[in-house]
Amino acid sequence: MSQINQTWVTEFLFLGLSDDPQTKLLLFVLFLGIYLVTMLGSLLLIYLVLTDSQLHTPMYFFLCNLSLADFGLSTNIVPQALVHMLIRKKIISFMGCAAQLFLSLIFGSTQCALLAVMSYDRYLAVCDPMHYPLIMTGRICAQLALGCWTSGIVASLVDTTFTLCLPYQGNNKIAHFFCEAPALLALTSADSHKAETAIFLMGVMILLVPVSLILVSYGSIIVTVVRIKTTSGRLKAFSTCGSHLLVVILFYGTAIISYMTPKSSKEQAKLVSVFYTVVNPMLNPLIYSLRNKDVKHALRNVAKRWKF
Repeated sequence: MSQINQTWVTEFLFLGLSDDPQTKLLLFVLFLGIYLVTMLGSLLLIYLVLTDSQLHTPMYFFLCNLSLADFGLSTNIVPQALVHMLIRKKIISFMGCAAQLFLSLIFGSTQCALLAVMSYDRYLAVCDPMHYPLIMTGRICAQLALGCWTSGIVASLVDTTFTLCLPYQGNNKIAHFFCEAPALLALTSADSHKAETAIFLMGVMILLVPVSLILVSYGSIIVTVVRIKTTSGRLKAFSTCGSHLLVVILFYGTAIISYMTPKSSKEQAKLVSVFYTVVNPMLNPLIYSLRNKDVKHALRNVAKRWKF
C-alpha cells in the first residue's frame, strides 16, 4: 500500500462550483446578494413575530422557528463558500467539516419536521376551527417546536456518526462546495454501503414521513374547502395554506432528490444543494411576507415606528 493511502485525512479540499475566475466572481456576487436577502428576510420576520401582537399565533410561532432554521442553515454554509470563491485553496479541517455537516443536518432536518407541524396547524385551522384554540395552546406549540428541534438533532447525530466513523485515507478532495454526507461518503476508503443504507433510512424517517403527514393534512384541507359553498370562503381557506404549500414543494422536492438519490451525478448534486441550502432560505421569508396580509401589515407598522 502506498504511503498516501496510509495517511489519515486531517483536512479536506473543496473543488467548489467552478474553476473559472469569471464564473467564481459571478457566483460570489450572486451568493452574497442571496445571503444578505436571506439574513434580512429571516431576521426581519423573526422580529415582526416577536414584536407584533397580531402575529402571536401558532402559525407565526412555527414560522419564527422556520426562519431561525433558515438563518442557521444559510450562515453555516454560505459565508465559508463566499470566502472559498475568493481564494485558490479551499481547505477545511476534518473537525470543521464535521461541525458543518452536523449543523447543516440539524437545521435541515428541523425544517422537515417544522413544515409537517405547520401543515397540521393549517389542517386544524381549516378543518376544525372550533377546537383549534383548545388544541394549539402555547404549551402544545412549545412542545411541538421542541420536538422538531430534538428530531433534527437526533437525525443529525445518526447521519454524522455513520458518515464520519468511516476511515478517510488518501483522497481528500470533496467534489462540492460544503461538507455534505453523500459527497463525503464518496471519499471513504472503506465500503460505505452500511452508512449509505443508514442515511437512506434516516432520510425516509425525516423526509418521507413528514411528507406523508403533509399530504394527509392537505388532502383533508382540500376536501373541507371543496365543501365550502361560497367562493370567498374557499379563497380565504386556500390563502391560509398557499404560502406554506409552496415552501413545502420547494424544500422537499430538492431535499428528497439530494438525500434519497445519493447516486446522482456530482454536478446535479451540487446544483440541487445550491437550491435547498442557499436559494430556499432566501425564498421562505419572501414567500410568507409577500403572500401574507398579516405580515405585510406588521411590516407597515414597523416602518411607521422606525420613520417617526
